[in-house]
Amino acid sequence: MGKLFAALLPEHEEFIAKQRVYFVGSAPLSENGHVNISPKGYDSLRVLSANRVAYLDLTGSGNETSAHIEENGRVTVMFCAFDGPPNIIRLYGKGTVVLPESAEWEGLYSLFSSLPGVRQIIVVDFDQVQTSCGYSVPFMSYDRERETLQRWSVQKGEEGLKQYWQEKNTRSLDGLPTPLGKVLRESGE
Repeated sequence: MGKLFAALLPEHEEFIAKQRVYFVGSAPLSENGHVNISPKGYDSLRVLSANRVAYLDLTGSGNETSAHIEENGRVTVMFCAFDGPPNIIRLYGKGTVVLPESAEWEGLYSLFSSLPGVRQIIVVDFDQVQTSCGYSVPFMSYDRERETLQRWSVQKGEEGLKQYWQEKNTRSLDGLPTPLGKVLRESGE
């Protein structure tokens, strides 16, 4: 049965550190808006404190989480055990988008190994941790990371990524503006 906690316990942090994939969920305020669930991989998440995590947000075909955070802040991060004992951990909180132009960027970015295609860092301050059984989650084994996104980002180069962001990452599916889009518009890129 699920349990609620006000903050991460050491055993929660240990579990999170072992996960190769996690999921980020967000939604706009509009009842007709699209709920977004985004899988994340690589070594892209850091536990900053018992109530704060941050992850590197890599270039993707959309930028939904960023737009939803800008509109209402709500975000959930979920971790599932695909091997070992069954377990699910959800972090319910409010997100902040940190762009390279932000004062917080260097301090946060220095916590990660460099990955090509990073467009922003998402920081999640959460006030509720929920554990649940995960009994129905299948066993799956980890083979290796996909290198496709990294190769694509390197091939695009800095200017190509900026152009891609302008074309694909300035608004959500529902037309909500993203912080990245705002910066690109202000800089004239």
